[in-house]
Amino acid sequence: MGFLNTILEVVFPAYCVSCGKSGLDFCVKCLAESPPAERESAKWIFPLFDYRHPPIKKAMWLLKYKGKKRLANTFAEVLHGRILEELSDLSVMENFTNAILIPIPLSSGRYHERGFNQAELICKELIKIEKSNLRYSVDVNFTLESDVLMKPRDTVHQAHIENRTERLRNIVGSFAVKNEKRIKNGNIILIDDVTTTGATLSEARKILKQSGARKVIAFTVAH
Repeated sequence: MGFLNTILEVVFPAYCVSCGKSGLDFCVKCLAESPPAERESAKWIFPLFDYRHPPIKKAMWLLKYKGKKRLANTFAEVLHGRILEELSDLSVMENFTNAILIPIPLSSGRYHERGFNQAELICKELIKIEKSNLRYSVDVNFTLESDVLMKPRDTVHQAHIENRTERLRNIVGSFAVKNEKRIKNGNIILIDDVTTTGATLSEARKILKQSGARKVIAFTVAH
């Protein structure tokens, strides 16, 4: 796999979507200087960057539609730091420990069309980052459950619906949970790439709570 990645990097070299520097699809300096998410979201949803910032928007597009999977690691790196920040308070104040990472799922049709779920890729990178670090200021102990939250029916893409009420109606009833015992009384961290109105995350949170989850929060790369 390492050799294959080296070949791919030679054939398809990476250039930062912001400054054009070679080596990474989004260099650390440019990503760190990207404007933070400022639009209002629910208190339990923690987005990092402003989706309207052109490099962020382009990077999201490259990951989802051009298969630039290396960006999943880049985004996981910054998400990991933000998650630890929030958990430093939640672990003490609300006993939010032993977090279960759950990616927002795609429908089977959309998954087969794309070939991967970008939120799941980010989750897997978060697990790798945790395992590569030996010391934390908080009790992390991430586990990944990528086959608990399911999307049995396809829906119109939320980005294609401008009206908030229609977005809510579109997503209602689109998720299901299997293997409920895996999340019973568990602390869940939902992961997605982008949130807009929060309708998707709210529907996912609702079904997880109904299935026995103790507490559910969410982190996204952009809003």
